[in-house]
Amino acid sequence: MGWKWLSVAGALVGAAAATGPSARLSAVADQRPAASAARPTIQGAVTTRVKASTTLRVTFDQKVCGTELPDQSVIVDGQGRLANVVVTLVGVKATAPAREIHVLNDTCAFVPRVQVAGSKSVVKTSSKDPILHTTTVQLGDGRQLFNVALPVPGMEIAKPIAGAGVLRVSCSTHQWMRGWIVVTDDVAAVTGPDGRFTLSDVPPGTYRLRVWHEALKAADQTITVVAGKSIAADFELR
Repeated sequence: MGWKWLSVAGALVGAAAATGPSARLSAVADQRPAASAARPTIQGAVTTRVKASTTLRVTFDQKVCGTELPDQSVIVDGQGRLANVVVTLVGVKATAPAREIHVLNDTCAFVPRVQVAGSKSVVKTSSKDPILHTTTVQLGDGRQLFNVALPVPGMEIAKPIAGAGVLRVSCSTHQWMRGWIVVTDDVAAVTGPDGRFTLSDVPPGTYRLRVWHEALKAADQTITVVAGKSIAADFELR
């Protein structure tokens, strides 16, 4: 009889352990929602039938700049894929827009030629060349934001920018030098040498895609992004 009661007591203790704090925590963990899937991306390519620019003749500071430089206003490969195009997802704010960018004077050219910056950013500019350069940044209407002289290599100057729009970068002493800064807090990307771009982490919805290039144009596109499905969007600029 005593053994029988011991068996029953043991069974009750085992059942209590199975439903104790550890078991209950495990059950709660099992009920947690699965991590949300990554949001869709928009990927595409930008092409053109326009031929690539050729060269620029240099008549000033040839010891540093050379006698010719590539004209980078239209950079296109043999398959018509176009570099330096800014693709913007209009109205969708970037989670971490660039707040600091760099403009380098290198062999009498601005590097990079085209880049994207968020509003209220800082532009840091410097030079590798042993000659006088200036970095002049202007609004689209020609108003000047700043003009700084870089007389020696390694010198760096920081200047703030604000607002939104396309800024032109030039050098007062070398008139052929050009650079561009597209200032926006929206999701945006610059096409590489292969003409491709990727816009990541896009929430579902219907949006407008806008492209900008310093010399060529294309119409905006309206796209619809569906949860769990990435989308392709290509442009041809003329």
